[in-house]
Amino acid sequence: MTAAFLEHVNFTVADPAKTARNLHNWFGWHTRWHGEAIHGGLSYHVGNDTSYVAIYAHGTPKDGQDNSYATIGGLNHIGIVVDDLDATEAKIKADGIETFNHADYEPGRRFYFRDENNIEFEVVSYA
Repeated sequence: MTAAFLEHVNFTVADPAKTARNLHNWFGWHTRWHGEAIHGGLSYHVGNDTSYVAIYAHGTPKDGQDNSYATIGGLNHIGIVVDDLDATEAKIKADGIETFNHADYEPGRRFYFRDENNIEFEVVSYA
């Protein structure tokens, strides 16, 4: 059997540069690449040396009004593993973002939040 891993996900945001700065701050990631992208858009690849999120914008994106959990192909949330859950949550809250759905069950502790693009993140620690 061939080994496989998730390299990246790609999603649309209002301001890729701002979202990149947030991801740098919250998760300690770096921009691997940024530049022109498909359809004359702008993309940032933000992550670590093995995986990243591609954040994209073309002109003024439309607000997504659909419930992703009820839409085929909808992005429900992005799961991020961190070493220090409390420190990460403090950074996110310092940016005025409300966290919710805190849980502590095997195999780890977790919480959720939505960023300014209404993208839901699950942050989990297995420490």
